[in-house]
Amino acid sequence: MNTERAQERRHFGHRARLTLTRAQIQLVDDQAHAARSLWNLLHAWWTMLPKDKRSLAAADTAIRQARSEIDWLAVLPAQAAQAVLKTYFQAWKNCWDGCADVPTFKARIRTAMSVDIPQGRDLKVTRVHRRWGMANIPKIGRVRFRWTKDLPVGKRADQENRITGARLVKDALGWHIAFRVQSLRARPEPHTGPDVGIDAGVNLPLALSDGNHQYHGRPSRLPDGQADRDKWLNLREKAKLLGLEQRACRREQQRKRGDKTSRRLRHTYDQIKQLRATATRRAVDWQHKTTTGIAKRYATVVIEQLHIKSMVKSARGTVEEPGRNVAQKSGLNRSISQEAWGRTVTMLRYKTARHGGTLHRVPAPGTSRRCSACGFTTPGSREGQATFVCKHPDCGWSGNADWNAARNVLHLYRTGRALVPAAGRAVVRRPRGVKPATAR
Repeated sequence: MNTERAQERRHFGHRARLTLTRAQIQLVDDQAHAARSLWNLLHAWWTMLPKDKRSLAAADTAIRQARSEIDWLAVLPAQAAQAVLKTYFQAWKNCWDGCADVPTFKARIRTAMSVDIPQGRDLKVTRVHRRWGMANIPKIGRVRFRWTKDLPVGKRADQENRITGARLVKDALGWHIAFRVQSLRARPEPHTGPDVGIDAGVNLPLALSDGNHQYHGRPSRLPDGQADRDKWLNLREKAKLLGLEQRACRREQQRKRGDKTSRRLRHTYDQIKQLRATATRRAVDWQHKTTTGIAKRYATVVIEQLHIKSMVKSARGTVEEPGRNVAQKSGLNRSISQEAWGRTVTMLRYKTARHGGTLHRVPAPGTSRRCSACGFTTPGSREGQATFVCKHPDCGWSGNADWNAARNVLHLYRTGRALVPAAGRAVVRRPRGVKPATAR
């Protein structure tokens, strides 16, 4: 067998938390603000310039001149400035191809702070401890990060297995570094495991057709049919979050219209963001572990083709035709958004391919109303949110409603009603000759 054909090149990312001093945090913050401001200046320059003078070389010359004349732009490394230019041009290419909207200005509040390090050789990553590693950040120096994954550094690094770059990203929990890693791995053998159908829910996160359901491990104390929006926080954290939200509400009511947000109110909001970020990290960790176990065990994974954007629409309605059960629908929408089904599908897509399996989609309508035992759809079989009792006179099967839907999902795949395999995301392009609002 040819060795080159038996191997494939993979690109993946790994995110680790940085440990920075106050001085280093200030320097990285300055670089992130400079990168955002450079994007805005580049966007203003691009939109005001005549079309015949717009080019990559002209933009590069303008950036070099701006960094030499403006001191607060010079804090951004030259490679990071070039990365901003490359990202901006890629945004326009995505717009011209119909994959994204027209690039706009980045606001200071709503934009995530980030700095790109495009050259992997500038990082000089080393492992100094079982739990810690060191990396070099341009114009910052050597910094420590949490070592939670083996990276190709030192003698293990070569032309095919190496760190190609990184990005510094800031969230409510502080600064993190996201490495871009390239590796050469052997192609996986075809998976020989069983097939499984999966139904995503709120009370039961992932129901599997073989009964091996995946729970959060954090049971809700609310009645049946209601989801706990803070299930990833313990009781102490929930009480703290409730107190912070009440405190923020009181201080917001005392603030007059037009006044700036006080320092105390901003600090309260920061504490709320930290608790929300902690819950998100726990949810992502559970999703990674669960999807990895599913990809290792099953050869074919079948899921529903869900339109989540339509599922989380508000039921408020209009003034002429107001909606019903608006508060209940709002709680359900929050629970659906918190489960992040789209992120679970994305993880399953690349993990099944990595382990030699496949991922397929089937139409969602009717999977929750059809009886998986007799195959009939009888009105009134769905009793409540979590129980299914078949009303057909010759059947009478009863069980978990999500498990019944998972069995129907697998049945649709086995009967040849699967959609196009979800190996990759299709790109929707504009028809030929149709240009966006802002042409080249």
